[in-house]
Amino acid sequence: MNTVHKNTFDILSGAQAKEDELELINRFAVNPLTADEVFCFSVTLCDNEIDRDFERFDIDTLLALAPMFVGKTGISEHSMKSENQTSRIFKTWVEESENEKTSLGESYTCLKARAYIPHSPKAEQLIAEIKAGIKKETSISCSVKKAVCSVCGADLRSAPCKHRKGAVYDGKVCHTVLSEPTDAYEFSFVAVPAQPRAGVTKAFNAQENMSLEQIEKQAAGFDGVTLSLSAFSELSAQMRRLEALEKESAHCRETLEAKVTRLAALAIPELDSRELKSICKALDLEQLNALEKAFDEKAAKLYPLHPQLGTVNKKETNNDQFKI
Repeated sequence: MNTVHKNTFDILSGAQAKEDELELINRFAVNPLTADEVFCFSVTLCDNEIDRDFERFDIDTLLALAPMFVGKTGISEHSMKSENQTSRIFKTWVEESENEKTSLGESYTCLKARAYIPHSPKAEQLIAEIKAGIKKETSISCSVKKAVCSVCGADLRSAPCKHRKGAVYDGKVCHTVLSEPTDAYEFSFVAVPAQPRAGVTKAFNAQENMSLEQIEKQAAGFDGVTLSLSAFSELSAQMRRLEALEKESAHCRETLEAKVTRLAALAIPELDSRELKSICKALDLEQLNALEKAFDEKAAKLYPLHPQLGTVNKKETNNDQFKI
């Protein structure tokens, strides 16, 4: 069985360990650790999406890998030396998205983990790099029994087929399905990931009924957030309202710009219309309204309006010469 390396990428969440997490962490510590002595972070290890190598894990494999990764160490670039050990996984779970689908139409599902790093002079640089978003991408190392062609079902390890990974057959991308894991070895921080969505996860949980301003304030400094379903629904509704307002605003602005251009042609005929249009694009609505008012007043003075129907002064005629 060959060792499989799968790189992934996500976003970061780091903090002190919670009380319930300390109990899990201390299963691996010789001397019990306190919350102040460890830095904890979440990491997405792998998922069921087709990756850059045109390979993917099926959901059963993710479920089987979850318990295998508990207690596994974190290193760098798969360099399996003891001095490269930096962290350890103390908890794993498989998470299924309710709304997101993979390119194959499955519910997006990923294997996630919680890991800890003991505070030490050596570890502080890594912790700082995780917090700063420098160390993000990760890769797992594991063994699987089967590597199956998605087109014909052949096990490529024992009976290679003629189908080529990455090619399209009957409208579907050919890829290798990795299944039946036998062991998990480690996860590593790497520079170039194969699975774009795995890596250190930065979590921010928006509370129920939070305003957009509150969400923005609490998410400051994060490069990704996790919203509750209600918060996501409210955000989506607000975005739809903003999109509608944007269309209305764009229409009103176009109308106002056309009116300013028309009035300018009357008030200042020597002004080039193309230059005026360019000027109007650079102005905000308040400035456009001021310009429209000024041109309107000047045009009214230059070309005063006269009513088509009005009082007509009839000249009285003297018919005395016709009198007898």
